[in-house]
Amino acid sequence: MLKKAFKNRADQRTTELIDKKIAPQQSLIDQARQADPQAAAQQQTKLNAFRTKALKQAQTTYTWQTRKDLPGFSAYGESSDRIAAIANVFPVFFFLIAALITFTTITRMVEEARSEIGTFKALGYTKWEISRNYYYYAISAGVIGALLGAIIGNETLPRIVLALYKQYIALDWVVGLQWIVILIALIFALIATLGAAIIVIRKELVEGPAALMRPKSPKSAKKILLERIKPLWNHLSFNSKVSYRNLFRFKSRMFMTIIGIAGGTALILTGFGIQNSIAASGNRQYSEIFDYQAVVKLNQSADFTKVKNVLNNNDQYQNSTAINSSTAKLIKGKNQVNDVNIYTPKSVQNFAKYVHLGFNLNKKQVVLSKKIAQLLDVKTGDSIRLTMTDGKKTKLKVSAISQNFIGHFVYLSPEMYQQKFGKSPKANTLLLHLKEQTKSQRKKLANQLLKSGAVMGTSYTHDVLSTVSKMSSSLKPIVLIFILLSGVLSFVVLYNLTNINVSERIRELSTIKVLGFYNNEVTMYIVRENIILTIVGIVVGYGVGNLLTAYILNQAATEQVIFPLTISWFGYLVATLLMIVFTAIVMLVTHKKLQHIDMIGALKSNE
Repeated sequence: MLKKAFKNRADQRTTELIDKKIAPQQSLIDQARQADPQAAAQQQTKLNAFRTKALKQAQTTYTWQTRKDLPGFSAYGESSDRIAAIANVFPVFFFLIAALITFTTITRMVEEARSEIGTFKALGYTKWEISRNYYYYAISAGVIGALLGAIIGNETLPRIVLALYKQYIALDWVVGLQWIVILIALIFALIATLGAAIIVIRKELVEGPAALMRPKSPKSAKKILLERIKPLWNHLSFNSKVSYRNLFRFKSRMFMTIIGIAGGTALILTGFGIQNSIAASGNRQYSEIFDYQAVVKLNQSADFTKVKNVLNNNDQYQNSTAINSSTAKLIKGKNQVNDVNIYTPKSVQNFAKYVHLGFNLNKKQVVLSKKIAQLLDVKTGDSIRLTMTDGKKTKLKVSAISQNFIGHFVYLSPEMYQQKFGKSPKANTLLLHLKEQTKSQRKKLANQLLKSGAVMGTSYTHDVLSTVSKMSSSLKPIVLIFILLSGVLSFVVLYNLTNINVSERIRELSTIKVLGFYNNEVTMYIVRENIILTIVGIVVGYGVGNLLTAYILNQAATEQVIFPLTISWFGYLVATLLMIVFTAIVMLVTHKKLQHIDMIGALKSNE
């Protein structure tokens, strides 16, 4: 609507300004018309000619901006997109691991009630009468857990995240209940609880009362693949051999433990990876690709002598290179990319010291940055259309694609610029190498360059890096929340499965204790398996964490920014140490529990 309303406004405004400028002369002509009509007519002709010429040369232009052009609005929108990408993935992983725990717990609960189920069946109760109590329990657990989780989660996590962005939100926010999401969570919760109960109950009720009232026969040990590697197997201790056999004896628990540990490790790594990768986009852009500290934009009629005098008198200045810089839009088919920076160096050799493309700009070469190639879906050898801000259009053939993380850039060789635009590229920008500066020194140099009258403005890479750093820091609390939740979830998985392991093998553990195993040996009989599974889970978690981080970064990438997959060694260290600590805590708890085993009660026959 606004564009339509202002369609002719530029011409009208130009006319108004010209008429205002010539109004004094027009008044003088009008006054002289009565005294000397002929002279006034001549002056009027000259004034009309001047007006016509001025209208052709001068042209008012309007710049259109939307909310997306505001830095604060764009930053808030991009942060929202990143959080949305995280929110679309993390809950799924959390829910899968939580469902794993729930399914295992319900399964174990039903299996422990075998004798009770057998008794009810022997007394004549129908299958439905026996099973409905377990169904009611599972439904209650699923519904209560889902509703509590929905209410607590809805009232805490969103408010914490919104509080981090209070600088963008002036008004009080409203957090409403997401009923569709709650319904989905409830359905999956019931699948995990009620589904597990249905599967196990139906399996148990197939057996007769006598079989149900007797203890379930323990799984028999089988030869494992490791035993076939004789040199390795023969060098293992007896306890180690038992542990490896037991790992494959209880395959379902082995896979559940590995999945639980791997999931927790992956989530923790992903939390660190998101933060590290966002910071890496700026750090790598201004270390691996751009090797300059400031960009100085010159006036159209810039006096290089004035600029050089200011720079040479500055203690932080080292050297510079001149380029032609302009902006344009690129089109390939139905795809379009706006606000593309076109860089054409005056000296290709000097330019290579400031911008590292990985190769030199050869004659008649056109290089696109990676994000443009992705958005336009072009590759080397394809042709694209370029439209400059002044309306000039040309067609370019892509010679190469360069790595880039922030912004859109097209690099033209001087020969290609000459061929496409019919003139040599005029230097209008300087890339500067500067020593390390303080904030006041940067401000002072920018003011001196501006006062020279030859410079339109100066921008520093330090400011860009500072913005990226703030963007990364704003995610720290969110990352911390997910790390804590992931850690707690992993601990619950390990603790729950270890408890089930001990409960199912209580007769076996009591037997080896009666045979003379010391308390530490009995504990290690169980814990050794946890240690092996934790190590495997951590290693698997490294791979899953990298894949998950890469997926989220791909979803969170903006039109201007590519986030390179980066996970610091500190992230791996924290994830590994947390899993080791959880294993150690579970080992201590298990050790205390095994010290007080009722061996006689455990070994008593139920028959």
